[in-house]
Amino acid sequence: MNSVKTPGDSPVSLKEWDRIIIGVDPGTNVMGYGILGVKSKKPAMIALGVIELNKFESHYLRLRRIYDRILSLVDQYLPDEMAIEAPFFGKNVQSMLKLGRAQGVAMAAALS
Repeated sequence: MNSVKTPGDSPVSLKEWDRIIIGVDPGTNVMGYGILGVKSKKPAMIALGVIELNKFESHYLRLRRIYDRILSLVDQYLPDEMAIEAPFFGKNVQSMLKLGRAQGVAMAAALS
């Protein structure tokens, strides 16, 4: 895709940006993402959204959905960089392990 819709519905060419950054907030129930364009050191929001994962019962199906969706976002927006939130605290070891897997799958999709 060579252009995207901005909140004002005017198409913006991806070539207009000096850099495009994808930001990901990993989660195993809901994963958030944002696409930023940077031009002359000024950031602007290109797109944002969430990936709903609650409908998948299996953790492995959730990981597959994360991989597929991040891969499609990378294909669509062609980001130059990725920022991903790292988990910083957790009381439940199993929850932190699942969150780490979601983070790893998102990174693997972006790198591929």
